[in-house]
Amino acid sequence: MFRFTRLKAHQPARTFLLAAVALLTGCGASRPGDHPTIVLDHLPPAGAGGSEAFEAISGKVIGAEAGQQIVIYSHSGAWWWVQPFRSRPFTAVAADGSWKTPTHIGNDYAALLVDPKFQPPVKLAAPPTVGNGVLAVTTMRGSSSAPRAPKLLRFSGYDWKVRTAPVDHNGEPTEYEPANAWVDGNGHLHLLMGQADGHWRCAGVSLTRSLGYGTYRFVVQDSAMLPPSAVLAMFTRDDREEQDSHTGLDVELSQWGKPKGRNADYVVQPYYIPENTTHFTVPPGPVTYVVNWEPGSATFRALAGVTATSHGRQMMERVFKSGIPIPAAEKVHLDLYDFFHSQSGLQHPVEVVIERFEYLP
Repeated sequence: MFRFTRLKAHQPARTFLLAAVALLTGCGASRPGDHPTIVLDHLPPAGAGGSEAFEAISGKVIGAEAGQQIVIYSHSGAWWWVQPFRSRPFTAVAADGSWKTPTHIGNDYAALLVDPKFQPPVKLAAPPTVGNGVLAVTTMRGSSSAPRAPKLLRFSGYDWKVRTAPVDHNGEPTEYEPANAWVDGNGHLHLLMGQADGHWRCAGVSLTRSLGYGTYRFVVQDSAMLPPSAVLAMFTRDDREEQDSHTGLDVELSQWGKPKGRNADYVVQPYYIPENTTHFTVPPGPVTYVVNWEPGSATFRALAGVTATSHGRQMMERVFKSGIPIPAAEKVHLDLYDFFHSQSGLQHPVEVVIERFEYLP
């Protein structure tokens, strides 16, 4: 383990090693007047980060008092982001001083010991210093070890990255299981929500590259059978954007926890602008969803059955002309998850099948 106090970044590594030896050989319980110290025993790798790059960070606090907690920040781009989610910024300190939490990968990491009244900002231009509820700060460059290689699936002629990292959906952390996404012998993509260790595990995949303007076609076997709280989302998103301000084009298939409600939406993000969303109902059976993305325009269509053209029996069409995103680094995501704010949660495993994905520039 390494002990890191607030030393300047240019001090040699030997200083940290000597501090660690002093800690391990000369200390027990803290004495009155001692300042608390944060010890890191597992540091994630340094990397560019992103919403799907997740690792564990752990350590120990020497001299913590009851009620004090750890807050982690990860440095990615120009900002330090609170971890693992804005809805879950605090990590408990065990009786022996140990703590552990997941974090999104960044180039640098900051661990704070804070008092119970401290309210961590979502993002910071620089890590805070001691004071105003912050009792100790440790800042360190990520390790040189390589991040874990993602699991890939081959579906409809494209490589898709399988989600392993949890996601903050509407203020509720959602766990994902890589084994819950697979491609069968017919080339169809299966996404499953099932229970493991008493928790529902969801499924998601995303393209490994951006496609930009063009026509996107998704063939879904049947979504009308989904229970009220289940959500199948097919959308574009630039993972570098902030959660509350991201742009993208979404087809969302869900009743959002309201049994017998409408079960499908077209959305131009952000969804909270009323004119950016169209609600409608799709019947049982396969449906082909088409999104035609052009400069200044996005046309959504739902066509009955499996069709390779846009001339099938049309169930709902909507043309959006405002708020249309401009291609950057967005990728297509296919995501099956549970809407936790529903009054009627999942009662049994849920599986959906996406037969085909097509893109025409």
